[in-house]
Amino acid sequence: MTQGENEVSAPLPGVTRAYRSPMEIWINPACSKCRSAVKLLDAEGADYTVRRYLEDVPSEDEIRGVLDRLGLEPWDITRTQEDAARELGVKEWARDASSREQWIKALAEHPKLIQRPIITADDGTAVVARTDEAVRDALSR
Repeated sequence: MTQGENEVSAPLPGVTRAYRSPMEIWINPACSKCRSAVKLLDAEGADYTVRRYLEDVPSEDEIRGVLDRLGLEPWDITRTQEDAARELGVKEWARDASSREQWIKALAEHPKLIQRPIITADDGTAVVARTDEAVRDALSR
Protein backbone atom coordinates (compact mmCIF):
# COMPACT_ATOMS: atom_id res chain seq x y z
CA MET A 1 0.00 0.00 0.00
CA THR A 2 1.31 3.45 -0.83
CA GLN A 3 0.62 6.74 0.92
CA GLY A 4 -1.67 7.58 -1.96
CA GLU A 5 -3.91 4.83 -0.64
CA ASN A 6 -4.51 6.60 2.67
CA GLU A 7 -2.28 4.83 5.15
CA VAL A 8 -0.17 6.68 7.67
CA SER A 9 3.45 7.04 6.68
CA ALA A 10 6.20 5.86 8.96
CA PRO A 11 8.99 8.28 9.85
CA LEU A 12 12.09 7.95 7.73
CA PRO A 13 15.07 6.17 9.33
CA GLY A 14 17.36 8.65 11.00
CA VAL A 15 14.73 11.37 11.32
CA THR A 16 14.69 12.51 14.92
CA ARG A 17 12.10 15.28 14.73
CA ALA A 18 8.75 14.04 16.00
CA TYR A 19 5.67 15.94 14.89
CA ARG A 20 3.12 16.26 17.65
CA SER A 21 0.07 16.28 15.42
CA PRO A 22 -0.71 13.76 12.73
CA MET A 23 -1.82 15.53 9.59
CA GLU A 24 -4.16 14.94 6.71
CA ILE A 25 -3.40 16.30 3.27
CA TRP A 26 -6.14 16.80 0.70
CA ILE A 27 -4.69 16.10 -2.72
CA ASN A 28 -5.43 15.54 -6.35
CA PRO A 29 -2.73 13.04 -7.45
CA ALA A 30 -2.64 14.68 -10.90
CA CYS A 31 -1.53 17.99 -9.34
CA SER A 32 2.21 18.68 -9.33
CA LYS A 33 1.94 20.92 -6.24
CA CYS A 34 0.20 18.08 -4.37
CA ARG A 35 2.91 15.63 -5.39
CA SER A 36 5.59 18.10 -4.28
CA ALA A 37 3.90 18.59 -0.91
CA VAL A 38 3.67 14.83 -0.33
CA LYS A 39 7.31 14.42 -1.33
CA LEU A 40 8.36 17.08 1.18
CA LEU A 41 6.21 15.55 3.93
CA ASP A 42 7.89 12.20 3.24
CA ALA A 43 11.36 13.76 3.25
CA GLU A 44 10.62 15.33 6.65
CA GLY A 45 9.26 12.07 8.07
CA ALA A 46 5.87 13.57 8.79
CA ASP A 47 3.01 11.51 10.19
CA TYR A 48 0.11 12.04 7.79
CA THR A 49 -2.67 10.49 5.80
CA VAL A 50 -3.66 11.26 2.24
CA ARG A 51 -7.20 12.19 1.28
CA ARG A 52 -7.95 12.15 -2.42
CA TYR A 53 -10.65 14.76 -2.09
CA LEU A 54 -12.01 14.27 -5.61
CA GLU A 55 -12.92 10.70 -4.64
CA ASP A 56 -13.56 11.21 -0.91
CA VAL A 57 -15.43 14.48 -1.30
CA PRO A 58 -15.55 16.75 1.76
CA SER A 59 -19.01 17.57 3.07
CA GLU A 60 -20.22 21.13 3.44
CA ASP A 61 -19.56 20.84 7.20
CA GLU A 62 -16.00 19.63 6.57
CA ILE A 63 -15.41 22.54 4.20
CA ARG A 64 -16.74 24.98 6.81
CA GLY A 65 -14.41 23.43 9.38
CA VAL A 66 -11.37 23.70 7.13
CA LEU A 67 -12.25 27.30 6.27
CA ASP A 68 -12.46 28.13 9.98
CA ARG A 69 -9.09 26.49 10.58
CA LEU A 70 -7.55 28.33 7.64
CA GLY A 71 -9.11 31.63 8.64
CA LEU A 72 -10.30 32.01 5.05
CA GLU A 73 -13.55 32.37 3.17
CA PRO A 74 -14.73 29.88 0.52
CA TRP A 75 -13.92 32.26 -2.34
CA ASP A 76 -10.33 32.37 -1.06
CA ILE A 77 -9.88 28.64 -1.77
CA THR A 78 -11.91 28.44 -4.98
CA ARG A 79 -10.13 27.62 -8.21
CA THR A 80 -11.96 30.14 -10.39
CA GLN A 81 -10.24 29.11 -13.64
CA GLU A 82 -11.73 25.58 -13.62
CA ASP A 83 -14.38 24.76 -16.23
CA ALA A 84 -16.98 24.16 -13.50
CA ALA A 85 -16.26 27.61 -12.04
CA ARG A 86 -16.82 29.23 -15.42
CA GLU A 87 -20.02 27.23 -15.96
CA LEU A 88 -21.32 28.28 -12.54
CA GLY A 89 -20.24 31.88 -13.06
CA VAL A 90 -18.49 32.06 -9.68
CA LYS A 91 -16.39 35.06 -10.67
CA GLU A 92 -19.60 37.10 -10.64
CA TRP A 93 -20.83 35.80 -7.27
CA ALA A 94 -20.85 38.16 -4.32
CA ARG A 95 -18.06 37.65 -1.80
CA ASP A 96 -19.89 38.42 1.40
CA ALA A 97 -21.53 36.72 4.36
CA SER A 98 -24.87 36.37 2.59
CA SER A 99 -23.31 34.37 -0.26
CA ARG A 100 -20.92 32.23 1.83
CA GLU A 101 -23.19 29.18 1.85
CA GLN A 102 -23.60 29.34 -1.95
CA TRP A 103 -19.82 29.13 -2.29
CA ILE A 104 -19.53 26.27 0.23
CA LYS A 105 -22.26 24.31 -1.55
CA ALA A 106 -20.46 24.79 -4.88
CA LEU A 107 -17.18 23.50 -3.38
CA ALA A 108 -18.93 20.42 -1.98
CA GLU A 109 -20.75 19.71 -5.25
CA HIS A 110 -17.69 20.45 -7.42
CA PRO A 111 -14.63 19.46 -5.34
CA LYS A 112 -12.30 20.18 -8.27
CA LEU A 113 -12.90 23.83 -7.39
CA ILE A 114 -11.14 23.41 -4.02
CA GLN A 115 -7.62 24.83 -3.96
CA ARG A 116 -5.01 22.17 -3.29
CA PRO A 117 -3.23 20.80 -1.44
CA ILE A 118 -4.66 21.56 1.97
CA ILE A 119 -2.95 20.21 5.08
CA THR A 120 -4.95 19.91 8.30
CA ALA A 121 -3.47 18.91 11.65
CA ASP A 122 -5.03 17.38 14.73
CA ASP A 123 -4.04 20.49 16.70
CA GLY A 124 -6.64 22.50 14.76
CA THR A 125 -4.32 24.24 12.32
CA ALA A 126 -4.52 24.14 8.53
CA VAL A 127 -2.64 25.57 5.58
CA VAL A 128 -3.06 25.75 1.82
CA ALA A 129 0.25 24.10 0.98
CA ARG A 130 1.00 25.30 -2.55
CA THR A 131 4.64 26.11 -1.74
CA ASP A 132 7.44 24.33 0.09
CA GLU A 133 7.36 27.20 2.61
CA ALA A 134 3.68 26.55 3.35
CA VAL A 135 4.35 22.82 3.84
CA ARG A 136 7.22 23.65 6.20
CA ASP A 137 4.90 26.04 8.05
CA ALA A 138 2.44 23.17 8.58
CA LEU A 139 5.28 20.97 9.82
CA SER A 140 6.45 23.59 12.30
CA ARG A 141 3.12 23.94 14.05
